Amino acid sequence: MTAEVKPATSRRIGTILLGGGASGPAIEAWLSAEPHGVSDFAAARRACERFWGLSRDLVASLPAKPGRSAGQTQAVEAVVERARSARDAFLNAHVDAVYAELTDKLSRFVRVEDLVLTAADAFPGLTPSRADLNREVGVLQRDKDALEIDQGIFLAHVLGHEQSGRHLCHAMLRPLPESAELLDRFLAEGILDVGAARLERCGPAVRLTAANPRYLNAEDATTLRAMEAAVDVAILDPESKVVVLRGGEVDHPKYRGRRLFGSGINLTHLYRGDIPFTWFVQRDLGYVHKIFRGVSLGDAVIDDVHSDTAEKQWIGAVEGFAIGGHCQLLLVMDYTIAASDAYMTLPAQKEGIIPGAANLRLARQVGEKLARQLVQYQRRLDSDTPEGRRICDEIVAPDAMDAAIETVVANLTTSGAVGALANRRAFRVGAEPLDIFRRYMAVYAREQAGCHFSPALIANLERYWDAQNRQG
Repeated sequence: MTAEVKPATSRRIGTILLGGGASGPAIEAWLSAEPHGVSDFAAARRACERFWGLSRDLVASLPAKPGRSAGQTQAVEAVVERARSARDAFLNAHVDAVYAELTDKLSRFVRVEDLVLTAADAFPGLTPSRADLNREVGVLQRDKDALEIDQGIFLAHVLGHEQSGRHLCHAMLRPLPESAELLDRFLAEGILDVGAARLERCGPAVRLTAANPRYLNAEDATTLRAMEAAVDVAILDPESKVVVLRGGEVDHPKYRGRRLFGSGINLTHLYRGDIPFTWFVQRDLGYVHKIFRGVSLGDAVIDDVHSDTAEKQWIGAVEGFAIGGHCQLLLVMDYTIAASDAYMTLPAQKEGIIPGAANLRLARQVGEKLARQLVQYQRRLDSDTPEGRRICDEIVAPDAMDAAIETVVANLTTSGAVGALANRRAFRVGAEPLDIFRRYMAVYAREQAGCHFSPALIANLERYWDAQNRQG
């Protein structure tokens, strides 16, 4: 499965481990257990699980990350690198068999956040276990051992494989289990409050208000599930034709009483280690993808031609600013209205992460050169500029947003939903086929996992955000 280890390489790694404080017998057992050239699935599984277990034990024999010496840090990195190489090789050869076992031969749909844990139970060492992850709850991001990178490696292989990747995309487009009951409540009452998101039916439209007022409507682990449930209900509501996405009023003294579209990911929570890696993949395979491609209603695996999905047109109403992840949302809107004093940024380079699927979608709207300036050089786009109008369809005075929304809703609904959705699908199949998105997300899963635990991310948050001095 992996290239044959040269004796000199083994001796070097053994020396690093001995210098880091690991025992000689444990090192010898670990080195001799490394799998080489095992092609049979069952045999490879046994060999890898043994090797990953010994790798875990070696790391556990050394101090936790904050207390490691330079030599011990180097030793842990050597063990982790070899274990990850074995995971890559195992999944390169057997990801289809692994995914088939985890989903009962593709008869069950398992969401991303559950799949990585199911994999840990079925294939010990392939991804971090619940116990592994629980030990890092409450630990600052900089002090974590980056265990979740193995989740990114696993998801990259699943999404990169056509059959398993399509199946996982389908799993993430299905309604959440709680969405059926929430839809019943919404149908009965015409309003629904799930905390981080509020729905209200207004004539032919559903108004979805995203709210995290303490953090300028930022997204974090407390908002994600509620937002996806609200998107499910808004799309599945049979009595409306379009959805309006708008930010709620915030508490911050500088903006108190004002609506803001949103400030992207909650950087304070990110710095404090309160946003797990799967959050990123769950967000873009989940509610953002549902806005773009619809909610799946059937069991047949989706494709670009034969898909049993429900979808609606989406209107974005940008007030104040759309930063980071909230700017990403504008790229899946069908029509965007922006206040004349609003602006958009994608400061992912400054944060040290990848801005969701913006690298896939942004250039379609603004061109590749401007897209690179936005992502890599922190360019700001004011809405009422030629460049801003490449993302925003209509610019209105800040006090005219309510009237503008009513006008756009009327214009989008008077000609009927059938033709509008047919054109929406036709645009989508030409611009972003499912397999293009799936392959992008395979790369994203691996690369974002590395970014999430990069020392550069912590340095950037401390340099630009003063994160270590902010209150949680």
